[in-house]
Amino acid sequence: MFKRLLFGYFTGLLLAIILPLTVNAQKQSTDESKHIIFIENSWHEALKQASAQNKYIFVDAYASWCSPCKMLKFTTFKNSKAAIFYNQNFINVAIDMEKGEGPQLAAQWGLQAYPTLIVFDSSGKPVSGTVGYIKADDLIRFGQEALKK
Repeated sequence: MFKRLLFGYFTGLLLAIILPLTVNAQKQSTDESKHIIFIENSWHEALKQASAQNKYIFVDAYASWCSPCKMLKFTTFKNSKAAIFYNQNFINVAIDMEKGEGPQLAAQWGLQAYPTLIVFDSSGKPVSGTVGYIKADDLIRFGQEALKK
C-alpha cells in the first residue's frame, strides 16, 4: 500500500513538472507560426544572423506614425502562411526609420515612403523591394521572387 502511494506521489510530481514544460514548448512552436518573428531595430544583428545562417534578410522599414505600417503588423505579418514562409526562409528585421540607426539607413537606402519592404542578400546587398501595404499572399509572392534572384 505504501509503495503504491509513494509511486502515485512521484508519478504525479513528475507529471506536474514535465507536462507544463511540454505544453510551453508546443505553445512556443505554434506561436512562431502565428506571426513573422522580427529582430527589432538592429541591422547589424540581422546581417550577423544572415551571414551565419546563409539566409536573405527581410526588412520592414517603418515609421511609428504610419497607418499602413500598423496595418501590416496587425494583419499581413500575423498571417500564418506568411509567418511560416518568412520565419523559415529569412532573417526578419523591423526598423523604425526615425530612431536609432534608422535615419542613417533610410538615407543610405534612399527610402522615401513607409512602409518599405526590402529583401537583402546575406551580405547586405539589396535584392528586391516594394513600398506600401500588401496582403499576405502578395507578401509571400514578393519573398518567393526575391529568393529566385
